[in-house]
Amino acid sequence: MSTLEPELSLSIGSRFENIELVQVVIDDSLQRLRFAEDSRYWIGIAVREAVANAIQHGSRQDPEKPVLVDFVVEGAFVVIRVKDEGSGFDPFRVADPLDPENLLKPDGRGIFYMNRFMDDIEYNFFPGGGTVVTMRKAMAGAGSATTAAEEDRA
Repeated sequence: MSTLEPELSLSIGSRFENIELVQVVIDDSLQRLRFAEDSRYWIGIAVREAVANAIQHGSRQDPEKPVLVDFVVEGAFVVIRVKDEGSGFDPFRVADPLDPENLLKPDGRGIFYMNRFMDDIEYNFFPGGGTVVTMRKAMAGAGSATTAAEEDRA
């Protein structure tokens, strides 16, 4: 029995309706790796926020500027990268949504969720423009991943 380690790359136009496509594909990949339903849900929230930020703040909803999403297994981690063509930002200057003066403001919640639900977040900025957000989640708790065909033969 071989292990299924999905690897994929998606390129979507910077439109909010494309977030659902990304979420469905990522969830399917996580399911194949035997992530529990609740883990898939929380990872999905983090991915949704990263892609929404890339569309809104990075590519400014310009459908001509793609948002790239990569999903790969690296060692004991699932790694999801979201890249946009925006001018970048300072993640440390984003307002803390838990500060009392920010409780009713929508800003900063996406980054908060990403940090809360993933094991590691890294930001890379490119001089000519573009930001890559790399999110890692340990596969601990994910079961042995096999293909559906292998399961049918078992």
